Amino acid sequence: MNIKQIAEAAGVSVATVSRVLNHPENVAPKTREKIQKIIDEEEYTPNWFAQGLNFKRTRTIGLILPQYINSANMEVANGVEEVARKKGYITLICNMEKNPRMEKDYLDQLIARKVDGLILLYSTLNEEYANWIEEENVPAVLIGQTKARDTWDSVFVDCRAGAAEMTAHLIECGHRRIAMLCGKDPEMEAKAMLQGYKNVLKASGIKVEEHLIYHVNNNIEGGYIGMKKMIGNLPRKPDAVFASSDEIAYGAIDALKEMKLRVPEDVAVAGFGNDRMSSLMEPKVTTVELPYRKMGIYGARMLFDQIEEKQAKAGKRRPKKIELQTKMRVRRSCGHRERIGEMF
Repeated sequence: MNIKQIAEAAGVSVATVSRVLNHPENVAPKTREKIQKIIDEEEYTPNWFAQGLNFKRTRTIGLILPQYINSANMEVANGVEEVARKKGYITLICNMEKNPRMEKDYLDQLIARKVDGLILLYSTLNEEYANWIEEENVPAVLIGQTKARDTWDSVFVDCRAGAAEMTAHLIECGHRRIAMLCGKDPEMEAKAMLQGYKNVLKASGIKVEEHLIYHVNNNIEGGYIGMKKMIGNLPRKPDAVFASSDEIAYGAIDALKEMKLRVPEDVAVAGFGNDRMSSLMEPKVTTVELPYRKMGIYGARMLFDQIEEKQAKAGKRRPKKIELQTKMRVRRSCGHRERIGEMF
């Protein structure tokens, strides 16, 4: 039984049935009870998509992630879903697998499905696609530093400051020859971390040695291969290695152990991200904590502000920017003598 048949059985208009389904408080009690009885008897379930088209909303949002396998991305997704659930929305999560073409395909499909808004994590969108989203009048928010669109609402982390703090900490621990394994993505954040690292070295009177900087894939294999190449190519090993992600740090530690070098006694290692495994590794990894869940929460709140204000086009309003700060987690891998916070 469809909504038209329910209306005929109750002797009312389709609009009255629709009001019972969506705004029952606006229908007379006697009429409402009569219609509700038929709905219950027939076990009628409204077509949410058709209903959404009628009201020009589907109570769904789209979230595009670079990849599922990264635990940090899932923390962001958890934050987004937490806010969406409270708002009565469903989140459609798409995995672009770090493929710009897939990101565009998902955007095509999500917009065709009339989602009420979009959240893009570390987007690779070009100008043409960004313009198209604006023309479609779809609210959109960016999470993470990106070149995709400076005129959109966005939430990101000050990775330059986080990297600077970690580099300064390694210097305080007595390390002077500090190498860096810098991931190739997310591109903007990697560049910011590299700049923070270089700034502190210069400010501390330590020469920036480009041959101590290796650009690697942002995963365990990248850290492993990069560490092997670095040790193999240098006349003498570094005192410490700063990795732009915890996964790179794990690979570096594995490579150092394989080469019979002790961490932190021979080479100190620090990561970035505070992945859940960082406090379970041996030795436990000193790292920079990023507020991933908070990124998702703030990003979702910004999106729902847009949806509720019905001001999706960036040109109508000044874009909101939220910059979050990092927090250092000192553990044994950096060689800190007091091993502060090793269990956290």
